[in-house]
Amino acid sequence: MRPSVGVVIPTRGDRPEQLRAAVLAASSQDHPGETSVVVVADGVAPEAVAAQVAGQVSGKEAGSAAGQESGLEVSVAGLESGRIRVLPNTLTPGLPGARNTGIAACDTELVAFCDDDDLWLPGKLAAQVAVLESGDAEFASCGIEVEYGRRRVPRLAGTSTVTRDDLVRSRMVMVHASTFLFRRGAHWVAESAPGGQNEDWDLALRAAKRRPIANVDRPLVRVRWGASHYVTRWADRIAGLEWMLARHPELAADPRGAARVYGQLAFHHAALGHRRQAGRWAVRAFTARAGEPRVPLALAVATGLVSAPAVLALLHDRGHGI
Repeated sequence: MRPSVGVVIPTRGDRPEQLRAAVLAASSQDHPGETSVVVVADGVAPEAVAAQVAGQVSGKEAGSAAGQESGLEVSVAGLESGRIRVLPNTLTPGLPGARNTGIAACDTELVAFCDDDDLWLPGKLAAQVAVLESGDAEFASCGIEVEYGRRRVPRLAGTSTVTRDDLVRSRMVMVHASTFLFRRGAHWVAESAPGGQNEDWDLALRAAKRRPIANVDRPLVRVRWGASHYVTRWADRIAGLEWMLARHPELAADPRGAARVYGQLAFHHAALGHRRQAGRWAVRAFTARAGEPRVPLALAVATGLVSAPAVLALLHDRGHGI
């Protein structure tokens, strides 16, 4: 008997077409075990989200929109298998609380994440379940395909195992929340993440500290950049990086990892017009690693040679972030 999988998809209800595509892609995976989907409505009425997913709601509502526990059962035309529920976020408002609401609602052996603007590709779930079943890992990821505008760029880890040291040296964008699959009960999202920033990196790093992450190094999730709620929230990104440094001191101990984080902090401060703070972080990044590429980018933004959004657009077009 193959393990059951619960898929958690948080949403604010502002990307209906992408949400519906994410739900259909997750529900249509060829995994032979039971698959169910929990869509968590964060700050929006579950009834409205249910209508976006399917256009109609079947079954009985389990209470008012503010106090539902089991949620709304949703039927989707053309989808004959799988269970789809829509729940309100009953925990901390924001992405981390929404994810934990979904985890708590799952009664499956495994839990997976998918953002409402991303898309699982065929074979994703079966491949990851297979690697979890074949070893002693409790957490799995896979490669991604970054979609930005009309371009799609594969991002692979180049390894079948992602370790703590890997995630300290590099954020490893391909170890993305929409690729996560893990054993239920083993992991929860940190709801203290400022503005929901870096909760996925924190979760992956904590998981890798327990056991190495099993990675299917093929692009099995399409990650759509450009519509993120977080991309230009510079102050939140600064707070999120400082939060990570406080929670994971090893980030500052590794020269390459420290330089990357300091360089990001320099860039975000520069984007806010904080030239002095940007300069300080740039010096720290350069001291940690002379070749840190974010230093000249941060200084270019700080001196007004180029705008932060322009730099991000150029990087995103190549499948990279800052």
